[in-house]
Amino acid sequence: MEHQQMAALPAERVQVAPPFTYVGVDVFGPWEIVSRRTRGGVFNSKRWAVMFSCMCSRAVHIEVIEAMSTSSFINALRRFFAIRGPAKQIRSDCGTNFIGASRELEMDLSNPGFKRVEEYLNTQNCTWVFNPPHASHMGGAWERMIGIARRILDCMLLEQKRSHLSHEVLTTLMAEVTAIMNARPLIPVSSDPESPLILTPAMLLTLKLGSAPPPPSGSFQEAHLIRVQWKQVQSLADMFWNKWKHEYLKTLQLRYKWQGKRPNLQEGDVVLLKDNQAKRNQWPVGLITKTFPEEDGLVRKVQVEIVKDGARKAFSRPVTEVVLLLSSKSDSVN
Repeated sequence: MEHQQMAALPAERVQVAPPFTYVGVDVFGPWEIVSRRTRGGVFNSKRWAVMFSCMCSRAVHIEVIEAMSTSSFINALRRFFAIRGPAKQIRSDCGTNFIGASRELEMDLSNPGFKRVEEYLNTQNCTWVFNPPHASHMGGAWERMIGIARRILDCMLLEQKRSHLSHEVLTTLMAEVTAIMNARPLIPVSSDPESPLILTPAMLLTLKLGSAPPPPSGSFQEAHLIRVQWKQVQSLADMFWNKWKHEYLKTLQLRYKWQGKRPNLQEGDVVLLKDNQAKRNQWPVGLITKTFPEEDGLVRKVQVEIVKDGARKAFSRPVTEVVLLLSSKSDSVN
């Protein structure tokens, strides 16, 4: 498989912004619940969960939905906006429910046929960005959160029989999972007795320090913090972002893989298009018809055209999903 040097962090990961201004979204599940009891037994149905992950503070918010449909997702999105406030940007993969939701809300700028897009975005101040298909690594910021939530739920559901799980119990479990995840430390816990404060997403969301004693107030005097509540809130928020910039942000700069630059794929290159549902010798051969260089000049996304059933079809794929067979440069040399 091809690969390219790991891209720099998106701008929304490295700038100070209110919680859930920049959000990554994914859906996980399902779980069977008892929806109603009948004379013959119980009637079970399924529930899924939508996770909203803040790109900068790393806080999470989970909503339970009744179906993997656009309508259910839009309801969850509206509940999220009502509780956490409107977002400026939403990122997700290319799941069909996300595509449908963005179209119904007129938030997808890639389709010029939508009406009132500009008017809607001016009022909501929100855009929707889709990662390329088959590029789950580009959504790693929220995919890791899904993995954490699954592990916590597996442990909690050991104490609760699945056949007796109700909608109310599942919703409560999701609230508990949210609290646990938002209480996780973002940086290694310091052994310095002069720095007892642990940086967590909950510190910003609740503006409470839990059992830890309040640290020095910086520009505010301690007596003022006790008497004037708004100054205490401001002090805690400033404290979070100061630790976020000086301790957490530098941990994001490391590239653990894909550290070196490789030659860019170019238009005219002949490639194999990876297909997980087919054997390797049955992968279709395609031609790169368009590349998408990023700000650093490196190509991490391409458009591949193949011929299938006598018709030409174009697919947008990350470079990790193609295998270079013949470079267009070699043709020009020969």
